[in-house]
Amino acid sequence: MTLAFYSHADCRAHFMGRGHPECPERLDAISDHLIATGLIDALDLREPPLADEAQLARAHAALHVRELRAAMEPLRQSGEHCQIDPDTSAGPGSWQAALRAAGAAVAATDAVIDGSANTAFCAVRPPGHHATRDAAMGFCFFNNVAVAARHALDVRGLQRVAVIDFDVHHGNGTEDIVAGDERILMTSFFQHPLYPYSGAVPKGTNMVNVPIPPYARGPQVREAIEQMWLPRLEEFKPQMIFVSAGFDAHREDELGQLGLVEDDYAWITRQLVTLAGRHAQGRIVSCLEGGYHLGALARSVAAHLRVLGGLD
Repeated sequence: MTLAFYSHADCRAHFMGRGHPECPERLDAISDHLIATGLIDALDLREPPLADEAQLARAHAALHVRELRAAMEPLRQSGEHCQIDPDTSAGPGSWQAALRAAGAAVAATDAVIDGSANTAFCAVRPPGHHATRDAAMGFCFFNNVAVAARHALDVRGLQRVAVIDFDVHHGNGTEDIVAGDERILMTSFFQHPLYPYSGAVPKGTNMVNVPIPPYARGPQVREAIEQMWLPRLEEFKPQMIFVSAGFDAHREDELGQLGLVEDDYAWITRQLVTLAGRHAQGRIVSCLEGGYHLGALARSVAAHLRVLGGLD
């Protein structure tokens, strides 16, 4: 079983300032842990291409892409930074990193559909699930998973795909893009209330939003998944599964107040692998979203990968 692992040095060049939680060290922590544990040897390491505007336009307004390019691309030459929203800024490496992150999601989709990989994980940044159709926010510029899901549908001809989001924050950007598109079923849990203070009322019938109260732990989250996600996913029978894999619901992560541990992420991944085996020829593409405690992030990604690659 081939688990493709997409990452690129460009994704480390995106820097939003000293002390910002969405930092290049996140990817270093993941790669260091994979090397230290030997798990890196079981992965098929691949470098992603840059996304092009046609790929981005399947999930984003053309004006949004043009405005971000106009704001961010000149920073490569000037060396300056610009503020995109109150907690999101861009620097000299940000435009290239954003294109590389979205490009990884598209390349992983093609690889899994074409059969050169069974599953794929994109260790990329910036993350994407807060990026709406026409706005960057919440550390996100382009919505990597939404771009990939629309590529699978509009270019590769699939008829039904699922988007699974287990970040501690609601994936408001993904919901904004896919709500009402009945080819996509999006299931998510998220701490509520918490940034971006949305999701309690779904925007479409193709959304399964599960708000979780602060300080809930793994058993409560697992029960919600079994009762609310899995029946809808079984009924939907997705032909491919996309995962917004945020690991900031971990009990050690200070950006949220949920109490998940590595075994919970392994359990969630196991449910998705089983579902994909029944309906999607095993096809799963997972993209890194949040996760800001470096040790917890690295261990949780490893737990996710072991199940995703059939290595547990």
